[in-house]
Amino acid sequence: MTAKLYCFGESGNSYKAALTLTLCDIDWTPEFVDFFNGEARSDTFLAMNVMGEVPFFIDGDTQLSQSGVIQLYASDISGKLGGTTADDTREILRWVLWDNQKMSGQAGPTRFLNNFLDPSKRPTEVIGFNMGRVRAALAVLDRALEDRDWLVGDSITIADTACCGYLFYPEPFGFERADWPNIDRWLGNIETLPNWKHPYDMMPGSPADRA
Repeated sequence: MTAKLYCFGESGNSYKAALTLTLCDIDWTPEFVDFFNGEARSDTFLAMNVMGEVPFFIDGDTQLSQSGVIQLYASDISGKLGGTTADDTREILRWVLWDNQKMSGQAGPTRFLNNFLDPSKRPTEVIGFNMGRVRAALAVLDRALEDRDWLVGDSITIADTACCGYLFYPEPFGFERADWPNIDRWLGNIETLPNWKHPYDMMPGSPADRA
């Protein structure tokens, strides 16, 4: 049975899961969640996932939410994108947790406020503050990638697919790829991987669909 990932294209957290599943060669199909019209808060969706969030993943009897957990599951069952030593495994987890709090945790809300909220309701001061937090996280990531192709070890891991989750999107949220040479090179490494796709090509749903 093909696994299902409940997702939508604008979601960087969904993209982290989708990209990881794809690079782990797991057979999956996207199930579009109409987030902007409230589907994730519907009774039907909440009955399936009490957290009311995407991504949500079903593989047979296994049901998972939270992108990091889905990534870990994909790595575990495929034997790919994981660490080769216990130290590597802990370091990968460190970056996944850091991303959730510091990188995606700042980039996601900032991108939403600056692009998808009605312009009359955009909190300028909050957006400016958040962009500062995004740039601080980018500085950490850029330093970590100095003279390195990947965050942990000599090949891509879920540390990389976590931390890149929002960085392929074109909408402004305080990130200009050219300003961060190590991040730019690292994203280029990811783009050259077999089966890599941009989030709007990997999952259904994009701003153009709602225009």
